[in-house]
Amino acid sequence: MDSIQKNLKRIKNEVGDNVLVVAVSKTKSINLIKKAYETGHRDFGENKIQEMTSKFNDLPKDINWHMIGHIQTNKVKYLAPYVSLIHSLDSLKLAKEINKQAIKNNRIIECLIQYRISNEETKFGLNQNEVMDIINLQDNFGGLRITGLMGMASFVDDQNVIDKEFKKLKTLFDKIKLSNKKFKIISMGMTLDYNLAIKNGSNMIRIGSKIFGERDV
Repeated sequence: MDSIQKNLKRIKNEVGDNVLVVAVSKTKSINLIKKAYETGHRDFGENKIQEMTSKFNDLPKDINWHMIGHIQTNKVKYLAPYVSLIHSLDSLKLAKEINKQAIKNNRIIECLIQYRISNEETKFGLNQNEVMDIINLQDNFGGLRITGLMGMASFVDDQNVIDKEFKKLKTLFDKIKLSNKKFKIISMGMTLDYNLAIKNGSNMIRIGSKIFGERDV
């Protein structure tokens, strides 16, 4: 068995059936993605729309493509025909554009709101009030379905900092879920912190280098 296939199998066995593994395939070749696909894996994450669209065109159509990177509103039209889940809804303006393009394509696009749990300046995301503003408007969007939250913890060694940030995300998720039956997904945890994320309630993790090896430049 190929190392990618071994890595993927090992992670899935480790996290169990209740956690969806999104294989982060950004910068990875079609051939490498095919090796993961051949195990039966169907969920892949990309952070650039142009690269994801190219891969969508070249790979089997039963793949679920996850957009995990920041999205410019003028590029939504390129992913709207096929994207399975957008993890990075981070503004009302973007929500309106996703809704517009989804309706044009006769689709309902599922999205996660990106909640900013880290104080790092490089991290995108909304504060709690901004998250709730979009949640309260979701009935106005016929082409967009908000199904959960996504968050990225600080890139630090201090596990207590990361743990606190994940708990912040889970607290807001639980609060919204009480009155929103559509709320099902909490996407948090990557290669370096997914075990801690799962302990804090994550049911979707984004794993790249632990599956494919170090990212290509």
